[in-house]
Amino acid sequence: MKTLKLLYFARLREEFQRAEESVVLPDTVATVNDLVAWLASRGGVWQEEFSGQKLFRVAIDQVLADGSAVLPAQGEIALFPPVTGG
Repeated sequence: MKTLKLLYFARLREEFQRAEESVVLPDTVATVNDLVAWLASRGGVWQEEFSGQKLFRVAIDQVLADGSAVLPAQGEIALFPPVTGG
């Protein structure tokens, strides 16, 4: 089992009404894509945000990661909308 701290920023923090949470994931959740599917399975706003229709980024221990990235046994996962700037 993996114990991870999830951090939510901007739109995601507002929609989920939380900035962070600690989760214990089942062994079947091994990658970022697995995590996103697991979160979407919560239904409601979680399904809306992680259904693939809205853009977001993921960082593992402050390093950007793609969907195939393997989750660590412990660590910090940040989920946030893409950021633009000038």
